[in-house]
Amino acid sequence: MTTQQDTGRRGLGAANVSRLWKLGVMLVVTLGIFFVPPPAGVDDRGMQMLAIFVATIIGLILQPFPTPSVALIGLAAAMITGAMDVASGEALSGFANPTVLLIVAAFFIADGFLLTGLGRRIALMFVSWLGRSPLGIAYGMAVTDLVLAPATPSNTARAGGVVYPIIRSIAEVQGSTPETDESRKRLGSYLTFTAAHVNVITSAMFVTAMAGNPVAQQAAADLGIDISWGTWALAALVPGILSLAIVPWAMTKLYGPTVKKTPEAPTMAREELRAMGRMSSGEIVMTGTFVLLLLMWVLGSTFDVNATTAAFVGIAILLLSGVLTWKDMARNSSAWNTFVFFAVLVGMAGQLNTLGVIDWIGAVVSGLVGGMPWIVAFAILSLVYFYVHYLFASNTAQIVAMYAVFVGAAIAAGAPPTFAALVFGFIGNLFGALSHYASGPSGVIYGSGYVKVGEWFRVAFLMSVVIIAVWTVAGGAWMAFLGMWEGAAPPFG
Repeated sequence: MTTQQDTGRRGLGAANVSRLWKLGVMLVVTLGIFFVPPPAGVDDRGMQMLAIFVATIIGLILQPFPTPSVALIGLAAAMITGAMDVASGEALSGFANPTVLLIVAAFFIADGFLLTGLGRRIALMFVSWLGRSPLGIAYGMAVTDLVLAPATPSNTARAGGVVYPIIRSIAEVQGSTPETDESRKRLGSYLTFTAAHVNVITSAMFVTAMAGNPVAQQAAADLGIDISWGTWALAALVPGILSLAIVPWAMTKLYGPTVKKTPEAPTMAREELRAMGRMSSGEIVMTGTFVLLLLMWVLGSTFDVNATTAAFVGIAILLLSGVLTWKDMARNSSAWNTFVFFAVLVGMAGQLNTLGVIDWIGAVVSGLVGGMPWIVAFAILSLVYFYVHYLFASNTAQIVAMYAVFVGAAIAAGAPPTFAALVFGFIGNLFGALSHYASGPSGVIYGSGYVKVGEWFRVAFLMSVVIIAVWTVAGGAWMAFLGMWEGAAPPFG
């Protein structure tokens, strides 16, 4: 007879075996690169740093330990081998990086939307106005996501903490649960899957809408390309709004619900709004803080206030008003996990750049597309960068690992620098629904049980074609109109 203790031992043994082979892969990769002689132009420590960085990225994909643990193990390896010096501050530089601090600060600001109930109120308002059909509900949730995006760097918090609970409630009122195919396809499958694809659009529209975007922004700055919050938002405005209009409609054709009308949804939303009552003082403060943050982020360069300073001013207001407390901030494990994870990876990426590794890899990649017209090379690089995300379980991990390399290669091929930096920045979000493991929001949606794996891969690939078409045609033309193609070589010459 099998006892519970025996079962537990077998489970622990299986977990250890899984962890050991993952660590084994990381070790083999590390050793395979570590002792490679540095190419010309690369510092003597460069290949050691590259080995540890690549192994850390593999660890983030395989997850032998939680993400922050993998990052700290990688940092320890970099310290002990001398790839990152402690005394000079190299090893800990990421912990003082303004970009990392902006990301963490924005997580706390996002807490204000959740703790005050403002995010839920906004979502219910749009459902009460637009919710008479599945398409109307989808548009209501899209607008909700768009409104919250500029101040919510955790796209998982937006999708999982605000949008998904509303969608789940509406679906269940319509008798749509994940229990059977017939039931889930009534409404829940469409709404949840649409929310996943809407989220990648809103994440791409603002630097502060996804935690990896400031990393891309910093990497672009390291390449000599200055992208302000306003520049990013303006460049994404037209393709973003157009995508938000097209995606919910396109999903009705590719993965439409069997229920065509939802007359009860607005009533349900109005009842919940009545139950919430008038806006609380906390919601009012949160609204005012949000507006102030947007103004500081948009006009920051005019008044010499950088984005990180603005974010900390926002936190100070929320603390002074009591909307947030230190206990709230201390409980936000996602923020602290992100702080450790990003600080380590940003520090490693910066060290690779300092040691000349990024320039060397960029030259290699450029050589692969060398001789092609820049626009052809750019298209190839963009598609590879997009679809290689099937190998990643995190937007940010891919951005840290590959963004600078691909932007550098595109520029070397003749692409306009600002255009290239922005496009790869947008792509770093747009691939977030390619698979059910592609990002945090995708994990939340898949975990709901409304979308099956086979459906996800098939429909998501088709939606990726739609999204790429919109951002290529509308986005490319819009950025050309804004003058962001300046500095380009002749497209086919």
